[in-house]
Amino acid sequence: MNKLYGIQFKKALEGKRIVQSQETFKIRLFLQRAENSLLTAQHLKEFEPTHEQVIKLHWNYWAITVSYYSMLYATKAALLEKGYEVHDHDAALIALAYLLVPNELEKEDLEILKQSHKIFEEEYVHSFQDAQKESHIARYSAIKTYTERRLEEIFENARKFVAKIILLLED
Repeated sequence: MNKLYGIQFKKALEGKRIVQSQETFKIRLFLQRAENSLLTAQHLKEFEPTHEQVIKLHWNYWAITVSYYSMLYATKAALLEKGYEVHDHDAALIALAYLLVPNELEKEDLEILKQSHKIFEEEYVHSFQDAQKESHIARYSAIKTYTERRLEEIFENARKFVAKIILLLED
């Protein structure tokens, strides 16, 4: 997987969808946005509208979208730590997969150093990709509905994702 993302990363750099950046002051700001977005998503998820308000389904659309954005903001913080900024959502996914998921040698080194908690697993990339897809559907589809279980799954993945990024950036 990393090889494919390496090719895409290089193309995104050439197309200026991913650019080098030293604006590390934005890391804290993006992490704040990620955490605040999670709180907003939780509020939307738990909100019980009255009969005068829009139906619960519409609140769920936004809970999914805001959950995804919490992941996007956390990704932007992690990428800045690596010296890069992205200009679109797909570039964020590419850079996330290429720059944060360690290869087997890097994993072994982290395990030897007793820092396996710093391993960003491929499953986090899949969670990001899943939330990105569902957020897109929630915003643009007129027919998709979500079960409470699916909404909870996306929110929990976002919560774990943001927590993992924060753990990676500690030090």
